Amino acid sequence: MLKIIRAIIISYYIIKGCGFMNVVDHKCPNCNATLEFNPKNQKWDCHYCKSSFELKDLKQNEVKYEKANSKPLKDLDVYTCKNCGAKIMTDENTTATFCVYCKSTAIIKDRLVDAYEPNKIIPFKTTKEDAIEAFKNVGIRKIFMPREFKDKKNIQEMKGIYIPFWLFDFECEGNISGSATRVSSWSDTKYHYTKTDHYKVERGGSITFENVPVDGSKHFDNAIMNSIEPFNYQDLCDFNYSYLSGFYAEKYNQTDIEVIKDGKKRTRESVLDILKSDLNRYHTTIIDKENVDILNVKVKYVLLPVWLLNIKYKNEIRPFAMNGQTGKMVGDIPIDKKKFIFSGIITIIIMIAITVGLFLIGGYKL
Repeated sequence: MLKIIRAIIISYYIIKGCGFMNVVDHKCPNCNATLEFNPKNQKWDCHYCKSSFELKDLKQNEVKYEKANSKPLKDLDVYTCKNCGAKIMTDENTTATFCVYCKSTAIIKDRLVDAYEPNKIIPFKTTKEDAIEAFKNVGIRKIFMPREFKDKKNIQEMKGIYIPFWLFDFECEGNISGSATRVSSWSDTKYHYTKTDHYKVERGGSITFENVPVDGSKHFDNAIMNSIEPFNYQDLCDFNYSYLSGFYAEKYNQTDIEVIKDGKKRTRESVLDILKSDLNRYHTTIIDKENVDILNVKVKYVLLPVWLLNIKYKNEIRPFAMNGQTGKMVGDIPIDKKKFIFSGIITIIIMIAITVGLFLIGGYKL
């Protein structure tokens, strides 16, 4: 009996989790149905009465709701995955879900009590349909793609998630010094001449970098995140929880202090690249000294839109991601070795059959 009850509970969690879960529910002021953010028109649509609302309309409705209920709408919950530890922000009414990273259904519910609100957000500009189509286009040229990557059920698990990021502004001073040579040559009727000029080279300057991104989530692959860059930070707008409607959002689990070294490293490399950028006028260069000082730092916490799809293949999670703003898709589809070997065998058999056939009809002599 206990096994049956347990099976029913697990089935409920799986069924509930496999559906499209809204992180935050907004109610339509006209018919009280649930609103969802539409990346195409940047409005909140009601699929029941076909109304559309702008952010200012929702803000007015928020004020009315909070006055009537005396409860802040920003009081979201966090689901903590027992398997990988990811923290996903959802609405207080959700009772079951699954982890968008490891696909585990082992989720528990906690009340979020610490500060989480970002400074800025880039809203989604692409839809789930756009993300699915982009993924299918990646697989069109993969003739040996495993069947798991063609399974409609797997592809429909594409989820929109706001990934936490720290954006750093760095004021930098840098300088380099070294030696360089420039070679010239000419000839006359008797001789060929080569001249080598030696130079001491120095470069220096001040530069400010804005919006250097560093991933604030341990669960999101940094290599993938770097690959779907860049984001257009001109689309950054003040954070409003209404943008989370219809999407997931993860709370950061790495503070700005913990990740600033990655941002500084990236910035230092960029400063040195800029200082060295005009040294290609010389034939050879040797840099003896290079230094970059970061004098001032500003930081803001933002959420960036990403479509995420994790497909399990041979007990390994294969991640795919699409930039929810620009539509850039990244991910690696493996080769099905059985398909590859079978295709090779069939090709050899066909070639042998064609050769034998041509020989029998006298087209070729062996």
